[in-house]
Formats: sequence, structure tokens, C-alpha cells
Amino acid sequence: MIVGEGAVKAGGGRRPGYLAAAVVFAIGMAGTTLPTPLYGLYQQQIGFSELMVTVVFAAYALSVITVLMLVGNYSDKVGRRPVLLCAMALSAASAGCFLLESGLPLLFAGRLLSGGAAGLLSGAATAAVLELARPGQKARAGFAATAANMGGLGCGPLLSGFLAEYSPWPLMLPFWVHLGLVTVACGITWCLPETVPRPQRWPRPAPQGIAVPAEVKGVFARASLAAFAGFALLGLFTAVAPSFATQTLGVDNLAVIGAVVFSVFLASTAGQSLTRRIGSRLALPLGCGALVAGLLLVASSLIAESLPLLVLGALCGGMGQGLSFRAALTLVSDAAPAIHRGGTISAFFVVAYTGISVPVVGVGALATWLGLREAGLVFTGCVMLLAGAAGTYSALKPPPQT
Repeated sequence: MIVGEGAVKAGGGRRPGYLAAAVVFAIGMAGTTLPTPLYGLYQQQIGFSELMVTVVFAAYALSVITVLMLVGNYSDKVGRRPVLLCAMALSAASAGCFLLESGLPLLFAGRLLSGGAAGLLSGAATAAVLELARPGQKARAGFAATAANMGGLGCGPLLSGFLAEYSPWPLMLPFWVHLGLVTVACGITWCLPETVPRPQRWPRPAPQGIAVPAEVKGVFARASLAAFAGFALLGLFTAVAPSFATQTLGVDNLAVIGAVVFSVFLASTAGQSLTRRIGSRLALPLGCGALVAGLLLVASSLIAESLPLLVLGALCGGMGQGLSFRAALTLVSDAAPAIHRGGTISAFFVVAYTGISVPVVGVGALATWLGLREAGLVFTGCVMLLAGAAGTYSALKPPPQT
């Protein structure tokens, strides 16, 4: 079967290609960040601390990491489409948990299921988008994959913040809308061409942990270090920034909070669009430098209690994260042999999602001791050091030019 950019011939008809797969990817990832602006409402309704907010968030990331390590390479064997359909089923089940929410147990269940969907999507959807493109469209497909990932993550809080603020069903309507989108995504997935040659019929999973082919390890080290630092910034905005905006800045409009979180992902997508022009050799260190600058602005916003500075930090840091993330993912996917591509990409996301979870839980723990602002300052200082180290490493030992 020959697959192409926008559609392919199969059985006398035309079937969707990599752009359609990117839409499925974006819809699935949007569901993972829908609860972000709603945590304050859940705190009022259920009653839990700031530490519990970060623990609930970390449950999602832990689920992502577990799925990536256990079945991150499963789509290399069974095919991309079955794994994508399973991811959509988990996403729908997560929405169902939030619709039935009556306390912390269902909140945790919803986040765990959402993390499972993200874990399946991270490797399988990225590989599907890349493989559904013609050789001449690989660069565009690479941008489509990373933009769908970051763009989907950003659209989740934007959508739920708007619906929660301006509809009479703030904790219900966002998830009903997402269920409708998941239904559309399932229909698209069913029509996608399968890109894995001779897929097996539900083989036994072979957990790989963080298995990286020997020929990829050199590129993987520098790429994953930059991804860890960038995802730590994303974790700050998706788990802690809404509470800071409400408690410290006095912003209680959920649409505004959702837009602030969206801004970091929008900037990330913009940064990804520049990576190809700059080249991976420069994009990694430049992205890390912009990430450091963004974190400095975030720290300044915490000290000055300034919403504009927080937004500027989101835009600058997001731009840096996008530059370095796309460069890192491109290097890893290009270096990986086709038979191990899905598993290698999954290992890359294991490191990235460790960055989005572990530091954020640390912020939640510190917040109970030092306060939210002081914990945020400690966090930004630590991640600045890490991003600076990643940028210096990439500059001194640049990866091959793509």
C-alpha cells in the first residue's frame, strides 16, 4: 500500500493521510489537558490542597510513563490504527470519569485513563503521522506531528476554560464536547491506511522499558535532556500556573486562565515552525537559551505578581521549548531504524514526561512548606540550570545537521 501526504489510493478510493492522523493526535492530546483550568472548581467542590493538585497531575504523567515503558513499542508490531483506537477508547473513558466525578477517586481514575491515552498516542500517533507522508513531505509531517502534540495540549485548557466560564455547566460541557470530538477521531482513525507492514494479530506485549538502539544513543542523550527541561516548563503551566493566577494575581476568569496556559503551547507550536529554517544543530541550544529567558520572566512575574510578565514568560519559554522539542524529536526519529521507531520515540517521551511530572510534584510539596510563590521560584531556578546545561551540551557537542 502506498501512502501519501493528504490522501492515498486504496481499493479504488481515496483515504486520509498524515494530516488526518495529526487531527486524531491533536484531539487525543486536547483531552489530557481539559481539566487544567478546572482544578480550582474541583478544589472548591471536593476540598483538597495544592499538593493534591500536583499529585493528581502527576498521576497522569505516571500513567503516561508506565504505558510508554510497557507497550510503547506495541504499535511497531500490531500496527498504528489499533493502538490509536485503543487510545481514543481510553480518552472517552477518562471523560466519562470526569462526567461522573463525585470525589478524588474518580478524579484520579480520569487522570490515569487520560495518561494511558497520551502514552499510546505519543509513540503510535507520532510514528503514524511521519509514515503517512511521502519522502518529499517528511519535514512537513514532522512539524505536523509535533504541532498536533503541543497544539492539542494547548487547545484543551483553552476550550475548557471558555466553556466553564461562559456556560451553565462548567464541569460537564467540556467533557461532553470532547466525547463528540473523540467520536470524530475514531471515524478518521478507522479510515487511515495502516503503515506497519504485515502487522501481527494482537501479539503478547514485550515491555521494553527505556530501550534505545545503540546507533541512536548519542543523539538520544542530548535530545532527551533538552526535552526534560522543556516539559518541566509545560508542567509548571499546566499544574501550577492556574493556582498562581488565582491565588496571587487575583485572576478568577477561567477563560483567561485557560488562555494563559494556551499561550505557552501556542508559542511552542510557533517555535516548532522555526526549527526547520534554523536547523537542528542550532535549534537545540537556541531553544534552551530561550527557555532560560522564559523561566527568568516567569520568576520575575512571581516576584512582581504581574500577569503580563507571566504571559511573556509563557511565550518566550514556550518558543524555546518548541524549538528544542521539534529538533530533538526529529533527530531521534530520523536516527531510529524503522523497525524500532515507535519504541524509540516512546522512550524519548518517557524522559520528557518524567520532566513534566517529578519537578511539578516537588513544587506542590514545597508550596505546603514555603508557599506557592517561593516554591515557584525554587522550581524556575532549578529548571534554568538544567536548560542551561542542556543548551551548553548541545552547543559543545552539536548533533548532525538535518
